[in-house]
Amino acid sequence: GADDPTVAEVVAGYLDRAGYRVDRAGDGPEALARAAGHRPDLVVLDLMLPGMDGLEVCRRLRGQGPVPVIMLTARGDEDDRVLGLEVGADDYVTKPFSPRELVLRVESVLRRTRPAPAPRPPSAAGLTADPAARRATKDGTELALTLREFDLLVFFLRHPGRAFAREELMREVWGWDFGDLSTVTVHVRRLRGKVEDDPARPRLIQTVWGVGYRFDPAGREAD
Repeated sequence: GADDPTVAEVVAGYLDRAGYRVDRAGDGPEALARAAGHRPDLVVLDLMLPGMDGLEVCRRLRGQGPVPVIMLTARGDEDDRVLGLEVGADDYVTKPFSPRELVLRVESVLRRTRPAPAPRPPSAAGLTADPAARRATKDGTELALTLREFDLLVFFLRHPGRAFAREELMREVWGWDFGDLSTVTVHVRRLRGKVEDDPARPRLIQTVWGVGYRFDPAGREAD
């Protein structure tokens, strides 16, 4: 939360673009209620909060369980920072600050407090694959994929628009340096059967003649 909604908006926008899911709260009590309902991975807390002192919010957040907190302090006031660090903030950023600086602080605090945050599940063209849950959906409907089909879909989603030879796919997705390339062909065919509107005329996973395959999120007609 922040006393100045535009600061909150700018910060939320930047963090969102950096791939974080952002939940904004207007004041301390709302922030505490949200955090109690859904444990955040990190809290960016403005000390100049309306209604409830930011230090008090920090204290209570910490009472709910461990969570990294980055405080925004308006004043270049040493006392504020010391108090904040004493009630358990992990880091602070003094206003005015650049949103980019805050994103870097967020990344560094998350790196210190836990293994690297999983990147947002890749998605395009109505397809989403969540590697942590090993779930894939098309337009919200769950897809029944085998392990390798799933890995292949994740790989395509992460590298849109780029053509890959079957050898490359075998190395990158299967981890094999040699093997029967028809394995790749069969898996591509099976994956098309599950993700294409018309598998006979694939628009998402396109064959690039003489090269291999390319995932085209726009689903344009193949040249």
